[in-house]
Amino acid sequence: MNPYLKNQIETSSPEQILILLYDGAIKFLNQAKIGIQKKDIELTHNNLIKAQNIISELRDTLDMEIGGELANNLYALYNYFNKRLVQANIKKEIEPVNEVLEHLRGLRDTWKQAIIKKREEEQPPNIGQEAQSYYEV
Repeated sequence: MNPYLKNQIETSSPEQILILLYDGAIKFLNQAKIGIQKKDIELTHNNLIKAQNIISELRDTLDMEIGGELANNLYALYNYFNKRLVQANIKKEIEPVNEVLEHLRGLRDTWKQAIIKKREEEQPPNIGQEAQSYYEV
């Protein structure tokens, strides 16, 4: 593994790792599209498999007890994504890849927004300048 990537993963929060996984799947699917366009079977296959592995990891790490209905829906969605990517790999078609890409981008953006909102809610309230200078003394 790339030492930079290894360090990034080891020092990342679970939320950051989630976004890294989505970004990785999106990157591999974009590479698979290039492979399909170039009729490069190996490039297509390898990148579709890498994306499927990431999607499987996302699915397999869902906490079904805590996540409830949302986790169940994501589980079904990840299974659907993998089925579509298998179809794309068999037929070497871009349409299923584009469909999965669109959904993954939307999910990634939604998770990013949720993470930002969570961080904002966890920050202490902004105290006024007077109080801040009092505490600095």
